[in-house]
Amino acid sequence: MKKIILIAAFMISSIMIVNAGDHQYTIGEKVSFKSDILNEERTILVYLPATYNLSDAEYPVLYLLDGGYHFHHTSGIVQFLSSNGLIPEMIVVGITNVDRNRDFTPTNLSQRPSSGGAEKFSGFIAEELFPFMERNYRVQSYNVLMGHSLGGTFATYALLNNPEMFSSYISISPYLMYDNNIMVRETQDKLKSKYPEGTSYYMTVGNEPNYFEALDQFEKSIEEKSPKGLDFKYIQMLDDDHGSVPHLSIYNGLLFIYDGWKLDAEKYQEGLAAVDQHYKNLSKKYGYEITTPEYIINLLGYNYLTNEDIENAISVFLENVNRFPNSANVYDSLGEAYEKNGQLDKAETNYAKSVEIAEKKKHPNLKIYQQNLTRVQEK
Repeated sequence: MKKIILIAAFMISSIMIVNAGDHQYTIGEKVSFKSDILNEERTILVYLPATYNLSDAEYPVLYLLDGGYHFHHTSGIVQFLSSNGLIPEMIVVGITNVDRNRDFTPTNLSQRPSSGGAEKFSGFIAEELFPFMERNYRVQSYNVLMGHSLGGTFATYALLNNPEMFSSYISISPYLMYDNNIMVRETQDKLKSKYPEGTSYYMTVGNEPNYFEALDQFEKSIEEKSPKGLDFKYIQMLDDDHGSVPHLSIYNGLLFIYDGWKLDAEKYQEGLAAVDQHYKNLSKKYGYEITTPEYIINLLGYNYLTNEDIENAISVFLENVNRFPNSANVYDSLGEAYEKNGQLDKAETNYAKSVEIAEKKKHPNLKIYQQNLTRVQEK
C-alpha cells in the first residue's frame, strides 16, 4: 500500500498477511501511536478500499470497537457490499483493546475497579483518533460506529452524550443492563429531539433472554421520544447467540444505514443527468458531497456501447475523463469507444495515456491496458 507520511511518534506495519499460493496480499495496516489523553500507546487496524491508491476520493469511515476481533470479517463485509454497489466504499478502522472494561463503561462500579472511562475514551476518539485519520488518510465526515456487548454500551453512550461524534451506529447485543440500566434510564433526558438527516441506530441481539428487558425498554424510550432524523431499528436474531450475532448484524446494519444507496437499473436508461441526481439525493441524505463514482459513469458508457450507441458512449466516457483525469481506466474506456468507432488515432492517444498513468500507479490492470495499446497500434 502507498506509504503514508506520519509524524515521528507514529509507527506503521503491515498486518493481516494472507497466503495466496506463491504470493501474499495485505488486508490492512497496523498503526500504533501515543495517546496523551489515555496516557498509553494505542493501536488501530486500517483497511483501505481497493480504489484508494488509484483515485483521489475521500471515504466514509467505519470504526470498530473490539477491533482486533472484528476487523477481518468486517473488512470482508465492506468489500463485498461496496463491490456490489449496495454501500459506498469505506475505510474500516479497528480500535484494538487495552482495557475495554475501562473504555466502554460510563460509570465506575466497585466490582469493576477500572470502569467508568467512557468519557475519556470519547475524548481520545474525538481529539486524537479523528484528527489522526484526517491527517493521514482521505476521509469524509461521515463516521459509523460499531460496538458489540460492552462496545454496544459505549455506542449508546456516544449517541446520548456525544451525538456529534458519529453519524450512525451499529449496536450489537449492547449491555444496557450496566449500572442498573443507566443508559436506558438516561434515554428520556439525553436523547436529542432532532438528529441530522442520515443518522441511523441499528440494534440487534441474539438469543440472549437476559438482554431482552433492558433492550425492550430502550426501544420503547426511543419510540416515545421519536427524535426527528434518527432512523432506529431493533432486531432479535434468535438463531444466533452472543458470539455469532455480530457478523450478520454488521452486514444488515450497513444495508440499513445505506438503504437506497444502490442505483436503480432504470437510471442507466435515463442518462447521466438522472444518475447524477441520484447521488445528489444521497448527498442531501448523508450530509456530505457524494459525487457520481467513476465506475458508475463507466458502466453507463458501456451500456451505450453495448447498445451500439457509440456517440453517447463517447460523450459519457469523455465526461468521465473530465471528472477523473488521473484515472488510467477512464482513458482506456474512451480508447475502446474510439476504436470501435474506427477513430484509431484517438484510440491510440487514449490507450497511451491509460498506460502512462497505470505505469506510474502500478495499476493491477496495466498489462490489459498495454495489450489494448499494442492492438490498436498494430491496426
